Amino acid sequence: MIKRVATCRCGQLKAECEGEPVRVSVCHCLECQKRSGSAFATQARWPDEQVTLSGNFSEWERVADSGHRATYRFCPQCGSTLFYIIEGWPGVTAIPVGAFADPEFPPPKFSVYEHRKHSWTTVLGDDVEHSADPGIAFTQGKLT
Repeated sequence: MIKRVATCRCGQLKAECEGEPVRVSVCHCLECQKRSGSAFATQARWPDEQVTLSGNFSEWERVADSGHRATYRFCPQCGSTLFYIIEGWPGVTAIPVGAFADPEFPPPKFSVYEHRKHSWTTVLGDDVEHSADPGIAFTQGKLT
């Protein structure tokens, strides 16, 4: 089984993920832009039981545009957000793709909140679903 390791910039906080992610997506919402410091954020999600976390983290919560509470966990030393959970995605941990430092990481299949997308960005791929709705492929609490 494949294992991927994500770390914060200083390396003290780590997430080990087993298997393939259940979803890789790009989010163009304004809060993800702020979190990533870029025009969009790319994240991968795994079932909680496939993620092993180690190291110290601080936590910050907010209510997302979807109305669900999002809890971000980040390194108290270097400030990198390493993982987060959203109550609208129960049992799933999201990890920013950049934290894996792996140019071969699987590409995104979903591009959401595109109504907030910078006009100069394009998410490429024949099989990428584009939507203003972040809940694509997630209905009634189950991944579809």
